[in-house]
Amino acid sequence: MAVKPDTTGKRNRTTTRSATRDDSTLAQAGDTWRVTNIGRLLNDAVHRFEESVLEKMARAGHDECTISHITVTRNLDIEGTRAVELARRASMTKQSIGELVIQLEALGIVKREQDPTDGRAKVVLFTEKGRDWLENFHAALEQTEREMEEELGATLYKAVKRGLLKYVHGAR
Repeated sequence: MAVKPDTTGKRNRTTTRSATRDDSTLAQAGDTWRVTNIGRLLNDAVHRFEESVLEKMARAGHDECTISHITVTRNLDIEGTRAVELARRASMTKQSIGELVIQLEALGIVKREQDPTDGRAKVVLFTEKGRDWLENFHAALEQTEREMEEELGATLYKAVKRGLLKYVHGAR
């Protein structure tokens, strides 16, 4: 599934990937690598996974966040994180993260407070509503992981997870 802009004012922002892009048109002679390379496959898997999580969140009454907002919440420590660190973790500009933080503040998910170690800096924190949202997100994430394991089979699922952990934390 892919995210499309919300032009209706409603929170339902997902549509099937096939409706927005037909990968078979890219897989012409000599271009197959563009749709079968590991980076593309990981990217498509992440999109499918995150959209499944957000669909579950919406069914549970938490349809306020988009995939873009998850970029902030996945990188936000429970005890709070400076926006500059959020930007670094997400590989985004401070301005882009700042805009997402403003949106999440308006939704009541996060707040900004003075950094107790540096009065000039601000720390982004989950609000009480945000912590409730995070608990629901955790449940939706675990359910999506179980579904992924069912689809792939336990052996392959565990191998993929082990392989990704090794790759992410391995030598560069």
